[in-house]
Amino acid sequence: MAKGSEGGTADGTAPCACAGRSRRRRAWAELLRLPALFSVPGDALAGAAATGSAPGSRTLLAIGSSLCLYEAGMALNDWADRDVDAVERPHRPLPSGRVRPAAALTAACALTGAGLALAARAGRPALAVAAPLAATVWAYDLGLKHTPAGPVAMGAARGLDLLLGAAATTGHARPALPSAALLGTHTLAVTTVSRQEARGGSPLAPLAALAATALLTRQVTRRSAPPTRGRRQGTAHGPAGPRAVRPPGQQSAALLSTALGAAYAATAARPYFHAALNPSPPLTQRAVGAGIRATIPLQATLAARSRGTATALLIAALAPLGARFAKKVSVT
Repeated sequence: MAKGSEGGTADGTAPCACAGRSRRRRAWAELLRLPALFSVPGDALAGAAATGSAPGSRTLLAIGSSLCLYEAGMALNDWADRDVDAVERPHRPLPSGRVRPAAALTAACALTGAGLALAARAGRPALAVAAPLAATVWAYDLGLKHTPAGPVAMGAARGLDLLLGAAATTGHARPALPSAALLGTHTLAVTTVSRQEARGGSPLAPLAALAATALLTRQVTRRSAPPTRGRRQGTAHGPAGPRAVRPPGQQSAALLSTALGAAYAATAARPYFHAALNPSPPLTQRAVGAGIRATIPLQATLAARSRGTATALLIAALAPLGARFAKKVSVT
């Protein structure tokens, strides 16, 4: 049905209520960057894999907490940047008037409370990680974003999110620290590039992100020992060392981590390279979107290198879903 020049239909009748609801849903989907949600569950799942444990009911609570805190950060981000977006991105939901600032702030508060409540249900160790995670999200959006500490804060938030999965699953976050550091480094690189996505800038940021991607790919595809849960790794069945025969399970995990690491590099490297050659806003935004999507294969690689093969495959399955929905709603 064609639309008239005043927003009604061609025959002069008012648009149907369902069209208004559809526009509101679209506005909220843009505000919350819903396709980016597919990059969130892998944090908790990779954290669980880093402890050598299979995901359980507490892991699901950690995922719910992560999703709420992530979306709280999205809503709060646009609320804090509404004046800047009115100049640089007037099409965004708040400056365009499609979502009221008070509604965005209320959503941020409610989602933060829900995220902390879910973490509390997962246990005290999970809440002990979720509380500083929520504080980091709010500190980033309200004060740190436009300072040199901004990318570091965002990287710390993503690392804490992975630790949340470990703490919720087993009550111990320490075994997941190496994986959290690697994931946080990737997020720091993406956030550094995103700081110039609206106006373009220097090629140094995408070049640095490209170098970080190469280093992370090398690190996550290296051979690593499986996580232990209080068991000593025995050597009764043969000598340790580079010539030792690797069990079939370790071989398959190594092959999977190599394949997923290659997928991670392929997702992020080319857009970073193009943004380095021409750091214009469109190419920089494309590089940021690719960096966000690359989070999923990186999470899957981290799970695979911890011998969490099933968990890695589950995380990897989220990538095509995120890419599909990103065609409808931008993740940046």
